[in-house]
Amino acid sequence: MNWAKPNKTHDEKPTAVLLGVTADIGRHIAGFLLRDGWRVIGLGRHAERATNLIGKDSFHFIPCDLTVTQSIKNAIREVCALGWHWNLFASIAGTMEPIGRFFDLDFDEWEQSVVVNSTAQLRVLHGLWPQRDNTRAIDVMLLAGGGTNNAMTNYSAYCLSKIALIKMCELIDDEEPQANAFIIGPGFVPTRIHEETLRAGPAAGEGFEKTKAFLETNGTSFEDIYKHMHWCMSEGRRVAGGRNFSTVHDPWRNNAMALSSSLVGDPNAFRLRRHKSGLTP
Repeated sequence: MNWAKPNKTHDEKPTAVLLGVTADIGRHIAGFLLRDGWRVIGLGRHAERATNLIGKDSFHFIPCDLTVTQSIKNAIREVCALGWHWNLFASIAGTMEPIGRFFDLDFDEWEQSVVVNSTAQLRVLHGLWPQRDNTRAIDVMLLAGGGTNNAMTNYSAYCLSKIALIKMCELIDDEEPQANAFIIGPGFVPTRIHEETLRAGPAAGEGFEKTKAFLETNGTSFEDIYKHMHWCMSEGRRVAGGRNFSTVHDPWRNNAMALSSSLVGDPNAFRLRRHKSGLTP
């Protein structure tokens, strides 16, 4: 299916489930999908942050608090009760808190952050899996973040969670031939999440000054993230499935054919792998 040009009748519209629709990136992705003819089921904690979407034709908001298991279960039931079979599941939810040195943090808060940033999102996907459109390939997009390729000091819960999501995309790709599961690292995007670093102050270490400097730049545009998602969906599982992409650094815009060919030829590329050290035993 050419997802950018769906059928015109309401019942034939492709359906996206967007977890974290009240986040800044989530609201924009939802708007782009609606613009392009999708029906969007938006899940989020703060309905007041989605006022630009609520009431629009083809948008349905469902409350979902990833810190509360029962809220997740209720949201899953509400989505399934709508009776719409989804073609895209995209998770935009996340938090960087708590921020600080691992052994200085409250472990319960740290553990909850890991849950919110990883397993709670996967709980939603798991619960909605039977509600997918099983007549065709479906897409699953997760978001990666900083610190997944090197140490991001004082952000251990956030980094660990993102590594888990990167690996989970690969595992879904290995187990489910119907799913094109991929993860995108959007780079620096000027959103509310960076207020968490500013609140942390010195506990954020070098991240505090880096964030202040980044906030003076434009960063990655919301439309670039959407276009990158579009590219991964259009290329399909053979190219994008199980891969970890960078919106900023990967040549998906200007050298897309070469990138696609390279990925098809190398099953290890853009996945979590131990690189050979070059040392002889």
